[in-house]
Amino acid sequence: MRRDSIFYQLFQQSPSLLFELLTNPPDNADKYRFDSVAVKEPKFEIDGVFLPPETENPGVVYFCEVQFQKDERLYERVFAESWLYFYRNRERFSNLHIVIIYPSRSLEQSDILPYQSQLNSPQVTRIYLDELGDIRSLPLWVALMVLTTIAEDEQATEEARYLLTRTQQEAPAPENRAIIELLTTIMVYKFENKSQREVEQMLGITLKETRVYREIKQEGIQEGEQREKSLILRLLTKKLGELPQEVRSQVESLSLEQLENLGEALLDFSSMADFDAWLATLKA
Repeated sequence: MRRDSIFYQLFQQSPSLLFELLTNPPDNADKYRFDSVAVKEPKFEIDGVFLPPETENPGVVYFCEVQFQKDERLYERVFAESWLYFYRNRERFSNLHIVIIYPSRSLEQSDILPYQSQLNSPQVTRIYLDELGDIRSLPLWVALMVLTTIAEDEQATEEARYLLTRTQQEAPAPENRAIIELLTTIMVYKFENKSQREVEQMLGITLKETRVYREIKQEGIQEGEQREKSLILRLLTKKLGELPQEVRSQVESLSLEQLENLGEALLDFSSMADFDAWLATLKA
């Protein structure tokens, strides 16, 4: 499952979600902005950064790391990149807080001896999703996070259907739509080996109504176009020899329908002039 993408979408839709997991969230949690940043020399990519509102300068910056695989150098990286970013932007922030989210304790870094003082600091919080309690008793956005950790297909489907029903009953219209989109995304990624109809039947919804279905459909169209372009370029090369970069670029710019037409026409090509003449017909 593409959990990085899912959690990015979760935090993007609801930045305050992070603070629902903390014992002492800031009073202005609903005003924080979620972002991803890069720290250069050495270059670090920090995926989850929650920036305080610009009206509160300096404010507290929150760093979030979602870790679903064992990484024995996780804390080295997280603490290094967080403190380096804080150092480079010291005038913007009064303090920092680091949050690491695990599906369970079993995936935590084994050797924590060098980091015990930091891990026991009030500036660091470790969250274990499987210890948050019954998924049905959690806030909807938090429940979506826990849903990504359920390994058993039958249980995941049952809880997803329950959350769909609960969303339709509890969430206001805009939020309702966003939650359904993300829940569907989680299930589509979780059951990548199943067909669209099978996932629809599992959830009791129509995927064509959701953004994830539209995105998957668009990805399919783009992949189809790319395969068609590669095929046409190979056929043209066999027919006409090595293609100039200009010709390759012209083929790359064609629509799927034009590529299909070219695939039929090139069977009669004997020289590059034939290709040029065919291109001219598109402009006529």
